[in-house]
Amino acid sequence: MAQASSLFTRLEFRLAEQLFHTRWLPRSPRTQRLTLRLFQRCAEAGHVDALSVYGHMLFHRGMTSQDKAKGARYVLQAAQNGDPHAQYQAARIYEFGCAQYPCRDDHAVTWYARAGDSGHPLAAERLARAYDSGELGLSADAQRSAYWQALADRDIDNDEPAARELRTH
Repeated sequence: MAQASSLFTRLEFRLAEQLFHTRWLPRSPRTQRLTLRLFQRCAEAGHVDALSVYGHMLFHRGMTSQDKAKGARYVLQAAQNGDPHAQYQAARIYEFGCAQYPCRDDHAVTWYARAGDSGHPLAAERLARAYDSGELGLSADAQRSAYWQALADRDIDNDEPAARELRTH
């Protein structure tokens, strides 16, 4: 039964993605509510991609502080489960802080490094800049900066369409 539930959750997530990205479907309030509800159901079922996407939506577009806090929790849960996009968002949460998660440069560096190692070019670029100018509590280190920049450039070259999509988020 758990496998059927997992399959159903994956199908729901796929439907939510299609509704979210489909340009020909009118963006009515009803369609938006359905899409958000599907993402929410999948996130509550523990679907890692849904945790990342829905958490990001709640954190950045939530109306209440409770929505933003729940979004941050979902993002961090997806990050802990290995989602590179969520790892990048977790790093940004810790870099800039929020009500529930204060600024923590050490946590931000850890999440940027995990995301960068997983192939997230923006995370690698951020670490390159941080090492270049001594930000995020790091000492300026040209060698590490060059390492992270090379990793960012490689990731962008290997997957240009995905990298462009990342830059829009």
